Amino acid sequence: MRRTIVNDPEDLVPEALEGLVLSHPLLLTHDEEHRYVTRREPARDKVGLVSGGGSGHEPLHAGFVGTGMLDVAVAGAVFASPTALQVLEATKAADSGRGVVQIVKNYTGDVLNFRIAGEISGDDAIDTEIVLVDDDLATDTDDGSGPGRRGTAATVIVEKLCGAAAEAGASLPEV
Repeated sequence: MRRTIVNDPEDLVPEALEGLVLSHPLLLTHDEEHRYVTRREPARDKVGLVSGGGSGHEPLHAGFVGTGMLDVAVAGAVFASPTALQVLEATKAADSGRGVVQIVKNYTGDVLNFRIAGEISGDDAIDTEIVLVDDDLATDTDDGSGPGRRGTAATVIVEKLCGAAAEAGASLPEV
């Protein structure tokens, strides 16, 4: 007998995002199609902050959307990066005209899709910068046979530092 609290594995991510938003209706909203969570009242005249990654480790990153933190968190499928289209739409949602910082964990899919979205967002006149988090020494090997340094625990600290700087009015390069 299978014992889980998951209704249907296919619905896990959308249900998790919906549950988070329903538990904080005055603070958050979400885009069901592109699977991102954003502030209910978008911040204006500041650098936007977007982060995200594969689902399965909630509330990272959606639990850190709010004042002084992220403006938008985009959720991929379980253990899979969000698509470039998802990241692009999240980047558009975070932009208030001063550019967007994308905080990216050093996983191949995350790096690739955030970079693609950043390049495409330039077509919409959105300036983007990537902050790449690669703090995990456990996955780094001297001979290069491992996956390299991943982004793990430091990601939340980076999100907070960048969020505080953006909230204080720092420019895109300063954030």
